[in-house]
Amino acid sequence: MAKTKSAYFCQQCGYESPKWVGKCPSCGTWNSFVEEVIHKEDKAKTVHAWEEDGQEHRKAHRIEEVVTGDEVRIHMPDPELNRVLGGGMVPGSVILIAGEPGIGKSTLFLQCALQWQDGTVLYVSGEESARQIKLRAERIGARNDRLFLLTATDTSSIFQEIKKVRPQLLIIDSIQTLESPYVESAAGSVSQVRECAAELQRFAKTTHIPVCIIGHITKDGAIAGPKVLEHMVDTVLQFEGDRHYAYRILRTLKNRFGSTSELGIYEMVTQGMRPVSNPSEILLSQHDEPLSGIAIAAAMEGLRPLMIEVQALVTQAVYGTPQRTVSGLDLRRLQLLLAVLEKRGGFHFGAKDVFVNIAGGLKVEDPSVELAVVCALLSSYEDKALPANICLVGEVGLSGEIRAVNRIDQRIAEAEKLGMDAIIIPKANMKGLQAGQYTIAVRTANKVEEVYRMFF
Repeated sequence: MAKTKSAYFCQQCGYESPKWVGKCPSCGTWNSFVEEVIHKEDKAKTVHAWEEDGQEHRKAHRIEEVVTGDEVRIHMPDPELNRVLGGGMVPGSVILIAGEPGIGKSTLFLQCALQWQDGTVLYVSGEESARQIKLRAERIGARNDRLFLLTATDTSSIFQEIKKVRPQLLIIDSIQTLESPYVESAAGSVSQVRECAAELQRFAKTTHIPVCIIGHITKDGAIAGPKVLEHMVDTVLQFEGDRHYAYRILRTLKNRFGSTSELGIYEMVTQGMRPVSNPSEILLSQHDEPLSGIAIAAAMEGLRPLMIEVQALVTQAVYGTPQRTVSGLDLRRLQLLLAVLEKRGGFHFGAKDVFVNIAGGLKVEDPSVELAVVCALLSSYEDKALPANICLVGEVGLSGEIRAVNRIDQRIAEAEKLGMDAIIIPKANMKGLQAGQYTIAVRTANKVEEVYRMFF
């Protein structure tokens, strides 16, 4: 019998050590090492059927000898998923999607598998039975005769079934439930997740079949397993959303074949995930009467323009220390804007409680919303509503100037499409625009004082 080997692995980053140490030399985490049994003596003797075809390609080539062609992408029936992936799935790519329990990861990929009619799909589930998946498929309402289900956790049996089915798309739900026969530790451990991901990666690169992997997250929000899992895959997607809202956001954390700033928005309905093609309409609330403290910003998420509603509330501080509470915006950016209004505008926010909220549960990182935040704060401070159907674009500097932003033409076109009457943009952005190009009224401002005199 082969001698049993064991090693210690860091549960945060996957660092391997022959003995236990208190502090991880790689990530600096204390008391994160756990002993795991490893056994890889027989790995070199076994070659999968799909690896035999790729043995001859494992030799060095000159870079001039490498043949390239037009990048062919697999277009999925979900337009939001195609947008986030950069135009569709690349053959041979490995896609990892992670999110909170119950957010809809399995529903999203099962829905894509049911609606995709261009090839055979193999859905491997280690968490649910075939009956549970069938019930979810009936709720979604789509049918696909070329969708095969497999409830297994052993990678050797999974690859044997892959050889029989020969799918054009493989979905794994989830990577934390798989077990490799080459590693004797429990499923979900660092060594098991790393070994199973390595086998799936070799399978995808050898057969040019895209592999979609569903992963778990920890209580801190990070992807469960070693950090090397994110390095091994080609694309990392984060599926997030609030349980109290029906909308889900699909973000790109890593993408070797596209942009990492794209955003996909879904609505959770009874029939599954419904892609939201025009999210600006759901992010803007309709009011019967004008209310103070509300401003509309034209933000960009990737290549998509969004009209979002910024809400602010300024009240007299009851306790000694005034509160600064934000939702969907960075707190430090709010403190910076309040300091600019204190210094450059003479507004006394030091004795006021300030609350800022981005409507719809959206988290905004675009600095062009700062002008809308400033106007919402001033509207609540003066208790006077802003004019209806007007949106604002601009980054606010420390001296109170309004700085230029990118893609101003797309922001103006989105505001015009939604029926806005006017848009206020930085004066520096007027250089590339032509007079009379838009039907919407385009106004310019160079400093925050000009916007204040314009409204108040």
